[in-house]
Amino acid sequence: METESEPYVRLATLRQLHQVMADMNTARSLADTLQTVAEGVVNGLGYELACVNLVRPDGDLVVAAFAGNAAAEALITGRVGPRPSWDRRLGMGERWGDLIFIPHTEGWVLDDDDVPQWYTEGPAPRFEDEWHPADRLFAPMYTPGGPSGSRGELIGVLSVDRPRNGRKPGAWGREALQMYAFQAAIAISNARLRANMQRALVRLEREQQALRASEESFRQAFEYAPSGMAIAEMGGDQHGRILRTNDALCRLLGRPASAMRRYSFSDLVHPEDIGTLLRTSAEGGRAELRLGRRDGTYVWVSLRNSVVADAADGPRFLLTHVEDIEERKRRELQLAHRASHDSLTGLPNSAELRSRLSSRLCQRPTHPGALESLDAAYGHPAFDANGHGFDFRPGGAVEVFDGFDHHVHTVAPAGEHDDGTKGLAVLFCDLDGFKSINDRFGHNAGDAVLIEVARRLSRGVRDGDTVARLGGDEFVVLADGLGRADAQDLAVRLRNEIIQPIRVDGRAMRVGASFGIGWAHCGMTADEVLKSADERMYVEKRSRPKQHRRAG
Repeated sequence: METESEPYVRLATLRQLHQVMADMNTARSLADTLQTVAEGVVNGLGYELACVNLVRPDGDLVVAAFAGNAAAEALITGRVGPRPSWDRRLGMGERWGDLIFIPHTEGWVLDDDDVPQWYTEGPAPRFEDEWHPADRLFAPMYTPGGPSGSRGELIGVLSVDRPRNGRKPGAWGREALQMYAFQAAIAISNARLRANMQRALVRLEREQQALRASEESFRQAFEYAPSGMAIAEMGGDQHGRILRTNDALCRLLGRPASAMRRYSFSDLVHPEDIGTLLRTSAEGGRAELRLGRRDGTYVWVSLRNSVVADAADGPRFLLTHVEDIEERKRRELQLAHRASHDSLTGLPNSAELRSRLSSRLCQRPTHPGALESLDAAYGHPAFDANGHGFDFRPGGAVEVFDGFDHHVHTVAPAGEHDDGTKGLAVLFCDLDGFKSINDRFGHNAGDAVLIEVARRLSRGVRDGDTVARLGGDEFVVLADGLGRADAQDLAVRLRNEIIQPIRVDGRAMRVGASFGIGWAHCGMTADEVLKSADERMYVEKRSRPKQHRRAG
């Protein structure tokens, strides 16, 4: 079962992964890109060592970048491994998607081959999933494939070693490394393309007498680029109008070249991304946004601008490089969803629940008793007549801040009777009799019951309410805009849904449900709100007569 801290670790890792992938796409040269790719594995994926083996024109692989160990870097950087030896490695071991894992029980046969490698020392593993010093993990990198999604040619291999946690990567770690290798291949391909285009641009500027040949070189680089390319007018009334596109961009958007010349990028961009496009500078500007296809759908792209001149003193044009990042965006959303949702029920998990709850709560108290407590603690009024807070700093300095002007405070009904106040109700639900189902019928039956309870809870609330799994057999419902009577009615309805028989493998099983109703208001933390609802649930349990019910 996933521990409560793992979602936070995944979110932190995901943020680091996004940052290192952004860094490798902004490196200035191919060499910088390769080094950034190696360092990104160490800084973003939790490995101590990383090596980038790049395919040379003759097919052999050269150690182009290394990170994590200066001594090993000096020893093997620049050395070449024959392609047949690499093909042998990539044909061995276990397949983890596109990754190749060669355990130490098989990898010993590679100790003396002619591929540049380093050796690590350490004790033998004590557990089945512990990393052995002689284990090997490779992530092949392929050029972006065609429209059918098939992968292209091998451009290099990422070798990683010694996970910091000492264990073999799990499913999430493997997918993160595979996605990273996919993005690294794109970054390296783009760096090569940019290098070729920069050389073409230099030739256009410096070789006036060979202008025709240079134009042809640029045309080929433009027309046959694997990513979308466009040339647009720059300046004047027609600024941004598309003059020319390559086949890759036409295929990406499903529009013929003749139709593309009727548009500018502002005509094609998603309405929500128009601001992003306008903020993108002409020279070196880069943005991630959505462009419209002919069929009415949108595709996520990375758009990069640069300026080229027709001749030394001629008009300037905007050269736009358009890269398809739809797959990367989809994977990012999947990883973010996994980090914030329960893997069994698909409901928001504990971390996401606290995040949603915290977003509704500020730390400014909203009830008079709490304000009086703050006044006494400060020795001064905490807020003035207009609701502006005072920040009392050392030395007697007082600063007025106005951080809550645009925040709608969350309030709670006063007392135990319904006074008409509508607030954010927090319903803490604990299943009764669930342990006996696990004990009698096994965890598979217990999982099926949890999935069905989650479905019933989700079906019983309104759109906009949150149903989350806190852990085990505990669930939480956040329902805004309810009075006390509304919340009690909701708890009764949900309990009546839960206690209905649940059929698992032909058996009818029943569980009960205890609900505690708490109320959130500004000045509380998310943990305080959940603790209040939890305590009320246990009060309700103790107040009910004991019932004996069979599990199924």
